[in-house]
Amino acid sequence: MNEAPPRRPRRIVWRNVLTVVSAAILISAEVFGAAFAGSWAIANLIGLGTLGARILDLLFMLCGVAVMVQFLRAASHVEPFTAE
Repeated sequence: MNEAPPRRPRRIVWRNVLTVVSAAILISAEVFGAAFAGSWAIANLIGLGTLGARILDLLFMLCGVAVMVQFLRAASHVEPFTAE
């Protein structure tokens, strides 16, 4: 008598997934391109050399990953990936 009604399995909304993935590809190209260009420019401006440029690459790439994670989390709230 107190049994919950059977739940229907959640289905994937492919249109939303495709929209978010497409936007993520576009934004990631911009973010990571800017990270590489910025690290190269700063390393040359300060005179850090090759090792310094690679360290800045790593730092800026980690920042880029953080930006992309935040984007994907926000986008999944606006465009839900699953529906009842």
